[in-house]
Amino acid sequence: MGWENYQRLFDDPLFATAWTNTGYFTLLALVFGFAAPFAVAVVLNEFRHARSYLRMTVYLPVMLPPIVTMLLWRWFYDPGPGLFNNVLEVFHLPAQQWLESEHLAMISLVLVATWANMGTTTLIYLAALGSIPGELYEAAELDGASVRQRLRHVTIPQMRFILMITLLLQVIGTMQVFVEPFVLTGGGPDDATVTVLLLLYRYAFVYNDFGMASAMSTLLFVVLGLFAALYLRLTRSKG
Repeated sequence: MGWENYQRLFDDPLFATAWTNTGYFTLLALVFGFAAPFAVAVVLNEFRHARSYLRMTVYLPVMLPPIVTMLLWRWFYDPGPGLFNNVLEVFHLPAQQWLESEHLAMISLVLVATWANMGTTTLIYLAALGSIPGELYEAAELDGASVRQRLRHVTIPQMRFILMITLLLQVIGTMQVFVEPFVLTGGGPDDATVTVLLLLYRYAFVYNDFGMASAMSTLLFVVLGLFAALYLRLTRSKG
Protein backbone atom coordinates (compact mmCIF):
# COMPACT_ATOMS: atom_id res chain seq x y z
CA MET A 1 0.00 0.00 0.00
CA GLY A 2 2.85 2.35 0.80
CA TRP A 3 4.55 1.86 -2.58
CA GLU A 4 1.25 2.58 -4.31
CA ASN A 5 1.34 6.06 -2.81
CA TYR A 6 4.72 6.67 -4.42
CA GLN A 7 3.46 5.35 -7.74
CA ARG A 8 0.45 7.66 -7.64
CA LEU A 9 2.75 10.49 -6.58
CA PHE A 10 5.09 10.00 -9.53
CA ASP A 11 2.11 9.77 -11.89
CA ASP A 12 0.77 13.12 -10.74
CA PRO A 13 1.88 15.79 -13.25
CA LEU A 14 1.96 18.35 -10.44
CA PHE A 15 4.72 16.35 -8.73
CA ALA A 16 7.30 17.27 -11.37
CA THR A 17 5.89 20.79 -11.59
CA ALA A 18 6.26 21.32 -7.84
CA TRP A 19 9.88 20.15 -7.78
CA THR A 20 10.72 22.22 -10.85
CA ASN A 21 9.14 25.32 -9.34
CA THR A 22 10.89 24.72 -6.02
CA GLY A 23 14.23 24.33 -7.78
CA TYR A 24 13.58 27.51 -9.77
CA PHE A 25 12.68 29.37 -6.59
CA THR A 26 15.84 28.09 -4.89
CA LEU A 27 17.98 29.18 -7.84
CA LEU A 28 16.47 32.65 -7.90
CA ALA A 29 16.77 32.91 -4.13
CA LEU A 30 20.48 32.17 -4.41
CA VAL A 31 20.90 34.83 -7.09
CA PHE A 32 19.07 37.49 -5.06
CA GLY A 33 18.97 36.31 -1.48
CA PHE A 34 22.54 35.05 -1.27
CA ALA A 35 24.26 38.02 -2.87
CA ALA A 36 22.13 40.81 -1.39
CA PRO A 37 22.88 40.15 2.32
CA PHE A 38 26.61 39.93 1.60
CA ALA A 39 26.58 43.21 -0.32
CA VAL A 40 24.57 44.93 2.42
CA ALA A 41 26.92 43.58 5.10
CA VAL A 42 29.99 44.84 3.25
CA VAL A 43 28.45 48.30 2.92
CA LEU A 44 27.29 48.45 6.56
CA ASN A 45 30.69 47.31 7.75
CA GLU A 46 32.19 50.50 6.30
CA PHE A 47 29.99 52.72 8.47
CA ARG A 48 31.56 53.99 11.66
CA HIS A 49 28.52 55.86 12.99
CA ALA A 50 24.93 54.70 13.56
CA ARG A 51 26.04 51.11 12.98
CA SER A 52 23.65 49.70 15.60
CA TYR A 53 20.72 51.64 14.15
CA LEU A 54 21.48 50.40 10.64
CA ARG A 55 21.75 46.81 11.84
CA MET A 56 18.40 47.11 13.57
CA THR A 57 16.88 48.54 10.38
CA VAL A 58 18.17 45.64 8.31
CA TYR A 59 16.91 43.10 10.85
CA LEU A 60 13.47 44.70 11.26
CA PRO A 61 11.74 42.67 8.49
CA VAL A 62 12.74 39.45 10.28
CA MET A 63 10.85 40.56 13.37
CA LEU A 64 7.61 41.14 11.49
CA PRO A 65 5.06 38.31 11.58
CA PRO A 66 5.06 36.51 8.21
CA ILE A 67 1.39 37.29 7.55
CA VAL A 68 2.06 41.01 8.07
CA THR A 69 4.92 40.83 5.57
CA MET A 70 2.73 39.04 3.05
CA LEU A 71 -0.10 41.57 3.36
CA LEU A 72 2.36 44.44 2.99
CA TRP A 73 3.83 43.01 -0.18
CA ARG A 74 0.42 42.13 -1.52
CA TRP A 75 -0.30 45.86 -1.46
CA PHE A 76 3.06 46.55 -3.14
CA TYR A 77 2.12 44.14 -5.94
CA ASP A 78 -1.51 45.23 -6.27
CA PRO A 79 -2.14 45.76 -10.02
CA GLY A 80 -4.32 48.78 -9.23
CA PRO A 81 -3.15 51.12 -6.47
CA GLY A 82 -0.05 49.09 -5.64
CA LEU A 83 3.21 50.85 -4.81
CA PHE A 84 5.31 49.25 -7.55
CA ASN A 85 2.90 50.10 -10.35
CA ASN A 86 2.61 53.65 -9.05
CA VAL A 87 6.40 53.93 -9.26
CA LEU A 88 6.33 52.59 -12.81
CA GLU A 89 3.66 55.14 -13.69
CA VAL A 90 5.92 57.96 -12.49
CA PHE A 91 8.52 56.83 -15.03
CA HIS A 92 5.82 56.39 -17.71
CA LEU A 93 6.31 52.63 -17.77
CA PRO A 94 3.47 50.13 -18.23
CA ALA A 95 1.92 48.56 -15.14
CA GLN A 96 2.73 44.92 -14.43
CA GLN A 97 0.66 42.00 -13.22
CA TRP A 98 3.23 41.01 -10.64
CA LEU A 99 1.46 38.03 -9.10
CA GLU A 100 -0.81 37.21 -12.02
CA SER A 101 1.92 36.74 -14.63
CA GLU A 102 3.54 33.34 -15.10
CA HIS A 103 6.83 35.05 -15.87
CA LEU A 104 6.83 37.50 -12.94
CA ALA A 105 5.06 35.58 -10.16
CA MET A 106 8.02 33.47 -9.02
CA ILE A 107 10.46 36.38 -9.15
CA SER A 108 7.97 38.43 -7.13
CA LEU A 109 7.84 35.73 -4.45
CA VAL A 110 11.63 35.55 -4.32
CA LEU A 111 11.84 39.30 -3.71
CA VAL A 112 9.42 38.96 -0.81
CA ALA A 113 11.37 36.08 0.73
CA THR A 114 14.68 37.91 0.26
CA TRP A 115 13.43 41.08 1.94
CA ALA A 116 11.83 39.18 4.80
CA ASN A 117 14.78 36.91 5.62
CA MET A 118 17.97 38.68 4.65
CA GLY A 119 18.39 40.39 8.05
CA THR A 120 19.65 37.28 9.82
CA THR A 121 22.17 36.43 7.11
CA THR A 122 23.36 40.03 6.99
CA LEU A 123 24.14 39.99 10.72
CA ILE A 124 26.03 36.71 10.32
CA TYR A 125 28.12 38.26 7.57
CA LEU A 126 28.73 41.37 9.67
CA ALA A 127 30.02 39.22 12.53
CA ALA A 128 32.29 37.37 10.12
CA LEU A 129 33.57 40.63 8.65
CA GLY A 130 34.36 41.89 12.14
CA SER A 131 36.54 38.83 12.79
CA ILE A 132 38.82 39.46 9.79
CA PRO A 133 42.18 40.82 11.04
CA GLY A 134 42.57 44.49 10.19
CA GLU A 135 46.24 43.90 9.37
CA LEU A 136 45.22 42.11 6.19
CA TYR A 137 43.35 45.17 4.93
CA GLU A 138 46.22 47.45 5.96
CA ALA A 139 48.69 45.32 4.05
CA ALA A 140 46.44 45.31 1.01
CA GLU A 141 46.10 49.09 1.13
CA LEU A 142 49.87 49.49 1.38
CA ASP A 143 50.18 47.34 -1.73
CA GLY A 144 47.81 49.73 -3.51
CA ALA A 145 44.83 47.36 -3.65
CA SER A 146 41.54 48.95 -4.61
CA VAL A 147 38.27 48.34 -2.79
CA ARG A 148 37.34 45.70 -5.36
CA GLN A 149 40.70 43.98 -5.02
CA ARG A 150 40.49 43.97 -1.22
CA LEU A 151 37.05 42.43 -1.48
CA ARG A 152 38.25 39.77 -3.88
CA HIS A 153 41.59 38.88 -2.28
CA VAL A 154 40.93 39.51 1.42
CA THR A 155 37.23 39.58 2.32
CA ILE A 156 35.90 36.68 0.26
CA PRO A 157 38.80 34.26 0.99
CA GLN A 158 38.55 34.98 4.71
CA MET A 159 34.78 34.38 4.63
CA ARG A 160 34.78 31.36 2.31
CA PHE A 161 33.66 28.92 4.99
CA ILE A 162 30.84 31.17 6.25
CA LEU A 163 29.68 31.80 2.68
CA MET A 164 29.56 28.07 1.98
CA ILE A 165 27.63 27.31 5.17
CA THR A 166 25.08 30.07 4.58
CA LEU A 167 24.71 28.84 1.00
CA LEU A 168 23.80 25.36 2.20
CA LEU A 169 21.45 26.69 4.87
CA GLN A 170 19.74 28.89 2.32
CA VAL A 171 19.24 25.98 -0.05
CA ILE A 172 17.69 23.95 2.79
CA GLY A 173 15.46 26.88 3.78
CA THR A 174 14.30 27.89 0.31
CA MET A 175 13.40 24.33 -0.63
CA GLN A 176 10.81 24.50 2.14
CA VAL A 177 9.14 27.66 0.83
CA PHE A 178 5.44 27.67 1.65
CA VAL A 179 4.11 30.91 3.14
CA GLU A 180 4.81 33.14 0.14
CA PRO A 181 3.04 31.04 -2.52
CA PHE A 182 0.28 30.00 -0.10
CA VAL A 183 -0.67 33.57 0.84
CA LEU A 184 0.21 35.59 -2.25
CA THR A 185 -0.52 33.35 -5.24
CA GLY A 186 -2.13 30.14 -4.00
CA GLY A 187 0.17 28.29 -6.39
CA GLY A 188 -1.01 30.20 -9.46
CA PRO A 189 -1.15 31.43 -12.06
CA ASP A 190 -1.57 28.08 -13.83
CA ASP A 191 0.44 26.28 -11.12
CA ALA A 192 3.51 28.43 -11.88
CA THR A 193 4.23 28.87 -8.17
CA VAL A 194 3.18 25.48 -6.79
CA THR A 195 6.03 24.34 -4.55
CA VAL A 196 6.74 21.03 -2.87
CA LEU A 197 5.36 22.08 0.52
CA LEU A 198 2.32 23.73 -1.05
CA LEU A 199 1.54 20.55 -2.98
CA LEU A 200 2.08 18.54 0.19
CA TYR A 201 -0.40 20.82 1.96
CA ARG A 202 -2.94 20.24 -0.82
CA TYR A 203 -2.56 16.48 -0.61
CA ALA A 204 -3.10 16.47 3.15
CA PHE A 205 -5.65 19.21 3.81
CA VAL A 206 -7.39 19.84 0.48
CA TYR A 207 -7.58 16.36 -1.04
CA ASN A 208 -7.43 14.51 2.34
CA ASP A 209 -4.93 12.09 0.79
CA PHE A 210 -2.52 11.58 3.65
CA GLY A 211 -0.84 8.67 1.90
CA MET A 212 0.35 10.94 -0.91
CA ALA A 213 1.26 13.62 1.63
CA SER A 214 3.35 11.15 3.60
CA ALA A 215 5.14 9.98 0.46
CA MET A 216 5.92 13.56 -0.52
CA SER A 217 7.13 14.31 3.02
CA THR A 218 9.48 11.32 2.92
CA LEU A 219 11.01 12.40 -0.39
CA LEU A 220 11.49 15.95 0.86
CA PHE A 221 13.05 14.58 4.05
CA VAL A 222 15.56 12.55 2.02
CA VAL A 223 16.54 15.50 -0.18
CA LEU A 224 16.95 17.87 2.75
CA GLY A 225 18.79 15.17 4.67
CA LEU A 226 21.43 15.02 1.95
CA PHE A 227 22.04 18.76 2.24
CA ALA A 228 22.05 18.51 6.03
CA ALA A 229 24.66 15.72 5.86
CA LEU A 230 26.81 17.91 3.62
CA TYR A 231 26.43 20.75 6.11
CA LEU A 232 27.52 18.53 9.01
CA ARG A 233 30.47 17.23 7.04
CA LEU A 234 31.67 20.75 6.29
CA THR A 235 31.28 21.98 9.87
CA ARG A 236 33.07 18.95 11.29
CA SER A 237 35.95 19.25 8.83
CA LYS A 238 36.27 22.91 9.75
CA GLY A 239 36.36 22.06 13.43
